[in-house]
Amino acid sequence: MLLKVCGATSRRDVAVLGAAGADLIGLWHGVPGGPAELSAGRLAALAQACRTLEVTAARPAPEPVLVTFLPDPAAVLDAARAAGVRWLQLHGYQPPAVVAALKRGWPEVTVVKVLHISGDACAERPLLASYERAGTDVFLFDAVSEAGRVGSTGVTLDPGVVLDLAEATTQPFLLAGGISAANRPRYEKVTAHPRFVGVDVDTAARDAAGAFCADRIGGIRRQWRAVPEVEEVA
Repeated sequence: MLLKVCGATSRRDVAVLGAAGADLIGLWHGVPGGPAELSAGRLAALAQACRTLEVTAARPAPEPVLVTFLPDPAAVLDAARAAGVRWLQLHGYQPPAVVAALKRGWPEVTVVKVLHISGDACAERPLLASYERAGTDVFLFDAVSEAGRVGSTGVTLDPGVVLDLAEATTQPFLLAGGISAANRPRYEKVTAHPRFVGVDVDTAARDAAGAFCADRIGGIRRQWRAVPEVEEVA
């Protein structure tokens, strides 16, 4: 299972996340007004910091992920190439044509398309097949707040809605939306889905002051990677 932690803004953040076991580190660029927004230069610097963390055989360096609302595929590719980032997360409402342009421009990149869910409705649901044909590699299911805010909302998703949407796709998916160590049991059926590949967290990975907390991240990692006990049948 992959653990993605979003919103790093410093080398210290990257070091904490890497040491705590994050597999993917989300770096915001092209998120206007976002609290974790990075300039192109800072994006490149933190992506390099991810790649140069001390690693072991059991814990490779985390993969930097460009998280963006940018609608222009050329701008996304320019930023990604300059930073050497090979995972691109389209966190806005970019259409399938943007995915297709990214894959044409750089076939080796991994494109993660966020699906925005409000209640039991997904804004992108009518376009799922188009996103897949365009080359989406992974979907990320995330919650939209009542006010329409997207990203780092802390709003949780109904497991039944998640499973229904998963069955409407054929690609692997990550789960976001208020993920914490405590609510892992609620998503038992989701984690058992054959295309579930991991979780994306932000709010629950931080302490009361808003700084990333290794203990909290470690707790999320342990809980979501835990294998539930199965009673033996006599």
